[in-house]
Amino acid sequence: MGSLFRSEEMTLCQLFLQSEAAYACVSELGELGLVQFRDLNPDVNAFQRKFVNEVRRCDEMERKLRYLEKEIKKDGIPMLDTGESPEAPQPREMIDLEATFEKLENELREVNQNAEALKRNFLELTELKHILRKTQVFFDEMADSHREEEQVNLLGEEGIRAGGAGAQGQNLKLGFVAGVILRERLPAFERMLWRACRGNVFLRQAMIESPLEDPSTGDKVYKSVFIIFFQGDQLKTRVKKICEGFRATLYPCPEAPTDRREMAMGVMTRIEDLNTVLGQTQDHRHRVLVAAAKNLKNWFVKVRKIKAIYHTLNLFNLDVTQKCLIAECWVPLLDIETIQIALRRGTERSGSSVPPILNRMETFEDPPTYNRTNKFTSAFQALINAYGVASYREMNPAPYTIITFPFLFAVMFGDLGHGAIMALFGLWMVLKEKPLAAKKTDNEIWNIFFGGRYIIFLMGVFSMYTGFVYNDIFSKSLNVFGSAWSINYNTSTVMENKALQLDPGSKDYSGTPYPIGLDPVWQVAENKIIFLNAYKMKISIIFGVIHMLFGVFVGLFNHRYFKNKLAIYCEFIPQVIFLVFLFFYMTLMMFMKWTKYSADSEDVRFSAGCAPSILITFINMVLFKAPEKGVECSPFMFAGQEGLQKFLVIIALLCVPWMLLAKPIMIMRSRKEAAHQPMVPYSNENGDAETGLNQQNATQGGAAVQQGAGGGGHGHDNEEMSEIFIHQGIHTIEYVLGSVSHTASYLRLWALSLAHAQLAEVLWNMVLKNGLQQGGWIGGIALWAIFGFWAVLTVGILVLMEGLSAFLHTLRLHWVEFQSKFYAGLGYAFQPFSFEVILETGSSSTEE
Repeated sequence: MGSLFRSEEMTLCQLFLQSEAAYACVSELGELGLVQFRDLNPDVNAFQRKFVNEVRRCDEMERKLRYLEKEIKKDGIPMLDTGESPEAPQPREMIDLEATFEKLENELREVNQNAEALKRNFLELTELKHILRKTQVFFDEMADSHREEEQVNLLGEEGIRAGGAGAQGQNLKLGFVAGVILRERLPAFERMLWRACRGNVFLRQAMIESPLEDPSTGDKVYKSVFIIFFQGDQLKTRVKKICEGFRATLYPCPEAPTDRREMAMGVMTRIEDLNTVLGQTQDHRHRVLVAAAKNLKNWFVKVRKIKAIYHTLNLFNLDVTQKCLIAECWVPLLDIETIQIALRRGTERSGSSVPPILNRMETFEDPPTYNRTNKFTSAFQALINAYGVASYREMNPAPYTIITFPFLFAVMFGDLGHGAIMALFGLWMVLKEKPLAAKKTDNEIWNIFFGGRYIIFLMGVFSMYTGFVYNDIFSKSLNVFGSAWSINYNTSTVMENKALQLDPGSKDYSGTPYPIGLDPVWQVAENKIIFLNAYKMKISIIFGVIHMLFGVFVGLFNHRYFKNKLAIYCEFIPQVIFLVFLFFYMTLMMFMKWTKYSADSEDVRFSAGCAPSILITFINMVLFKAPEKGVECSPFMFAGQEGLQKFLVIIALLCVPWMLLAKPIMIMRSRKEAAHQPMVPYSNENGDAETGLNQQNATQGGAAVQQGAGGGGHGHDNEEMSEIFIHQGIHTIEYVLGSVSHTASYLRLWALSLAHAQLAEVLWNMVLKNGLQQGGWIGGIALWAIFGFWAVLTVGILVLMEGLSAFLHTLRLHWVEFQSKFYAGLGYAFQPFSFEVILETGSSSTEE
């Protein structure tokens, strides 16, 4: 059977490569992506391996490329991405790549350093220009003010009086400093000056309106110009220390107006010259980055391929001659010829005359699990792998999940309108697959939606089908084929009698049911919920029992493949009997009740009023309780039902000790027989990697005792009998109790379907119905607004939130109720050496 239903057959191979051809051969295998190498040096430190220096060189090249990429993104230059993947360059080309990257990095760093120095100089000149302009305003204002008032403000009146006797006639000489400071630091700066200088300074400040560019970070910052007046060297020293602490930049500012004007003219001239030089520097930097952007993607691909090859070569062993590399790898059995062709191609590329050797090895180790997928099946396989990777050659649930998953989802989500919205969204992603895949994004939610586009499309299509069966579209019905019911009353009788009912046994019902799905008359019926409850509850149990039975039968293929006859006779057969004799019998009674009893039956015993309750009948059956017999109505559907039910329950109960004791007793018996037989060497009939799954204990004389829990197939030969009894008891209890709880668990199909329908009806009646009832042009505007509100709630709540809820419940039904019947999920995934996977992982990590 193909890998769609089981994982690929794998084999462990030993690969011998000449040292000069190893690089090219591994490169070809990386392009192929079908070989998983094993580490033959697990105890060797990563820094002591043969090709560690080459890996370090690749790391250094990657660092330089990331630096170039950061600078390119900073300038907003688009990077050319042709979508092609160049081949891994030869080892000798590494030197050329290193030289190219070294030259680009040095040139770019030098340009950046020069540009930063020029920008810093430009910033200083710009700040000095603003200082000269603003301080001129300060000095002009001070020239017009009264000197005596300034002296009082600076020294106080007592200071003037005290100095009047000794220093009369002396003019007070005021010093000042000017600079710029970040605007957000200004309030704290002002408070510190006031406290440290005890109010003996005079501060004036003015904002610089336009933001300035920080040369180090390139961010825009807002600053303010300030000038501080003081007297004495002590205050001057204190003011400068405070300015230094707040990282304020001080600039020389001449006292004379003429000197300030001359300095301002010189500053403007230098700024113009700097602008010219800065423009030329930026043009040169842009040209360098544009040239690098054309090849950056290809450079990344080449370097990552080289690094991956050397990292893989570090997993190999050297033979004693140091001329041959030895590797061990898992490969798919069907692809050995393809791999050998790739190895020969790599040998020819390297010019080696010695061909590579690929030998198959026998091993008792469990091979990895490899399921071939495409863009359609990969999403469904991901759902299965999220639960657990299948054991080697175990039955794969993914092919069946392609149908059962969207169908069970649709049973809960059934609505023709909501399903159409979901299907159209999925179809849009499928049709726009290539352009959407090219737009790589870090948005996890979008990546999840896009990865599951085929699941979303199928869930929408199946929901449209179940919605058509439920005859439900946005909580309304479609009368496509015409109702089978008719009203034989006049209008006044119908309007005045709300309790009026239609009798299916009279002419109200035509006798021919609605061709597909529910009759639209149920949409206006008062007992709609009661009818739908009974209908959806029964189909939920029917689907659930069929789904679980299917899972048990899938497990039979696991037992047959692994030739596990003991599991077939001691597990599969009693499990099927237990499930069929109890729960499948209950579903048969549902069909019998639907077909045997009707409202227009001439025989009173088979009228709708005499139909027995399935639930009560099943409870009485399990408890061996005799039902109460009516005068005209029989509690049984057919003759001999009571005796048949007792027989079914007794046989089902006998299956419990059968599952519990049969296998341990058979194992115990076979061990006793093996103890009296001579030792026989063990040989596996397959003769390949499957030996790890079906191995038997040679000391037991090849006794045919195999245990394949799920499909993994691990032996119990080394276990104590007490552990085997406990293990079997746990599985028996889990299956028996699980059959009951899992059957009840499928009632979630009914519950969520009912909840979804009721939510849609509430949203229609409480929102959209109000807009439809209004008339006139105001009603048209109101309807437009109300429809928008209803549409948002429909998509947000009924499609997204309810869809997510139904998705999670469907996932649980598959993981627990379905897969627990046959799926162990104890394997490990096949992870081949693939350039495609490595490049995809590397590109996503770079973008982050």
